Amino acid sequence: MKKILALVLALCMVFALAACGETAAPAASEAPAEATEAPAETTEAPAEEPAEVTDPDAIEDTMTSADGTYEVAFVTDVGQLKDKSFNQGTFDGVKLYAAANGLSYKYYQPANGDQATDDDRYDAMKAAVDAGAKVVVCAGFMQEGALKKAATEFPETSFVFIDGYPLSDEAGNVLTNVAPIAFKEEQCGYFAGYAVVKDGFTKLGFCGGGGGENPACCRFGYGFVQGADAAAKELGITVDMNYSWEYGASFQASPELQSMASGWYETGTEVIFACGGSMFQSVAAAASANDGYVVGVDVDQSAESDTVITSAMKGLADAVQWAVAKVYDGSFAEIGGVAQSLGVNENAVGIPTAAESWRLETYTVEDYEALFAKVAAGEVVVDGDYTKLAATENVNLNII
Repeated sequence: MKKILALVLALCMVFALAACGETAAPAASEAPAEATEAPAETTEAPAEEPAEVTDPDAIEDTMTSADGTYEVAFVTDVGQLKDKSFNQGTFDGVKLYAAANGLSYKYYQPANGDQATDDDRYDAMKAAVDAGAKVVVCAGFMQEGALKKAATEFPETSFVFIDGYPLSDEAGNVLTNVAPIAFKEEQCGYFAGYAVVKDGFTKLGFCGGGGGENPACCRFGYGFVQGADAAAKELGITVDMNYSWEYGASFQASPELQSMASGWYETGTEVIFACGGSMFQSVAAAASANDGYVVGVDVDQSAESDTVITSAMKGLADAVQWAVAKVYDGSFAEIGGVAQSLGVNENAVGIPTAAESWRLETYTVEDYEALFAKVAAGEVVVDGDYTKLAATENVNLNII
């Protein structure tokens, strides 16, 4: 997944696979057409093109706009902005697009932290619009209620709903100024579950965020179980898996979550899929103290802890850049109000394959690429209906 690939969506979308340490997803914009006229002669040397910024960490999180307005806005999900996961991956896309195109940008965190209400989220969106936002990127399914209100009230503003779905106003009309971008998390969850079992792990854990109400986390978890089951079946073994939404409702790190994870490791669990933003910090701390391993989520989290053996990634930053670009190139109507579900066929999900990220020992990059190709070709189908979650013949599932 580290080479650039061109793929086509039904809406003629072009996707690019991200470079080392990033996931794959839609490209930020199409290349401009070549000029048809020769440039006028000049005696001055042409101005140098600004260097392309590819590292979001090299871009400041806050900036000061000369005129006090901010064109590209980001409204965070619950949890920290710099969570090394969902919020940060989404904001990276905002910063990268704005920096590449000389636009002002700003992030807004709803009041009251993990206790934020729909009113708090709406207030953040309104503040963004009042500050001149042309497009507002909103992260997480919890934005739904506030987003319906804001999009109805501000029809001239474009909204990008990450991990979202089409929304309608009170009269039942689809809000075409909201672009819902979702991912097939079950596919990258599958890749991670398959990989760790193929690598020899038989005692697994899953800690999910959102209290079991977050569709994205539910798909991640269900895919993880399916992947583990498929690998175990091929190996002729059974695996055990603790599966819990405890202490993850707010996606925050907590002593309680760390204690639970430590208890799992102490009683034999070898690797835990930490699926929920800042929850990663608690699980990684428990893993470090108990010689355990962690599966990261949303982005490649290998740089955050030596305990990370792989990560179930989705192309947050690239998806944001692609969607925001459509606001500026005049093609937003193609995705406004239209469900987008990005997966392997768009190179929008996977696990990291860079040498510095690959810590699996017996399961190889070539093995993974072969499986990826089978999923892309439809030879292996990963079910996204997480209501079917249950123990299987090869996975003893202990739901806590």
